[in-house]
Amino acid sequence: MSEVGDEDFREILDQTRHFVRTAVVPREQEILAADRVPDDLREQAKKMGLFGYAIPQEWGGLGLDLAQDVELAMEFGYTSLALRSMFGTNNGIAGQVLVGFGTDEQKTRWLEDIASGAVVASFALTEPGAGSNPAGLRTKAVRDGSQDDDDWVITGSKQYITNAPTADLFVTFARTRPADSDGPGIAVFLVPADADGVTVGAKDAKMGQEGAWTADVNFDDVRVEASALIGGAEDIGYRAAMTSLARGRIHIAALSVGAAQRALDESVAYAANATQGGTPIGSFQLVQAMLADMQAGVMAGRALVRDAARMWVTGEDRRIAPSTAKLFCTEMVGKVADLAVQVHGGSGYMRDVPVERIYRDVRLLRLYEGTSEIQRLIIGGGLVRAAQRRS
Repeated sequence: MSEVGDEDFREILDQTRHFVRTAVVPREQEILAADRVPDDLREQAKKMGLFGYAIPQEWGGLGLDLAQDVELAMEFGYTSLALRSMFGTNNGIAGQVLVGFGTDEQKTRWLEDIASGAVVASFALTEPGAGSNPAGLRTKAVRDGSQDDDDWVITGSKQYITNAPTADLFVTFARTRPADSDGPGIAVFLVPADADGVTVGAKDAKMGQEGAWTADVNFDDVRVEASALIGGAEDIGYRAAMTSLARGRIHIAALSVGAAQRALDESVAYAANATQGGTPIGSFQLVQAMLADMQAGVMAGRALVRDAARMWVTGEDRRIAPSTAKLFCTEMVGKVADLAVQVHGGSGYMRDVPVERIYRDVRLLRLYEGTSEIQRLIIGGGLVRAAQRRS
């Protein structure tokens, strides 16, 4: 449950909304053109506690639960997604592995620096041939007794790793043995970015999300001590990945709602003021129909996100609901962004118009942290298995 009461959270949310809309939104074109979030915005985010809003207060964070997290995420989605990407891995898929599965010593060593933004933590799971399903991992970790019986040596390659170019710590998933009756054989390690044998590739050139950096990461006989094994157990990795990704799916769904709300707001403002033949295009019924469909998607998505977050916090559903929220909301924002460009007409295809950026940015949301196809398999298979258990 949350460590932050309703009144304090309202203040955090109001400050975040003010920051996003008055400090970040006016500089979206600057972020796009430079392909980076300006340093002063990064520093403001640090001072506001945004690098650790979902880290427990015990470790220097704000201690927000997922129901509060999604309210912030809907605000982050309202602007360039690069803003959220800066601190998204600290609070989300990387940081939550430590929060949920790390030893006390590991938490003491890393979490305060992660919460303050002094350390950027990156989630090194995806690799060629193993994206949405970690069971296909080929990165290996083996014990090596040449120096110390407890050392591990990690070898393999990861791709599309968010924040890799700026990371200080890689939360790295590796196979220690083939899957067997004892477990999946996947462990997770804390690997400092400056460890010998760690190399980060060139920054990826992507369709959108300028300023949100990803890159390949290679591990060439990277030696880490036993204390780097998260939870001190080899078989934690798969469960840690699945738990962290499921939680992250609700966050991505909320981000999608925020982006859809921005696309809708831009479209309503354009329709109310742009004219065709002297008549505001918002007077045309077919334009109104597009706005109505957008509004319905945004409202449905917001309600679904809040419900899924509530079920996560209570423990009622931490599998089907997250996938349902991510599937619906990421597909919804794609449709809303497409309609937004349509409402804007030719101007919606121009690079300096917000809906053009949104259209490109949100396409990725259907892919990472589990594609829409993977979500459908989780939802459909989960429903069938539940029915079979009942019968």
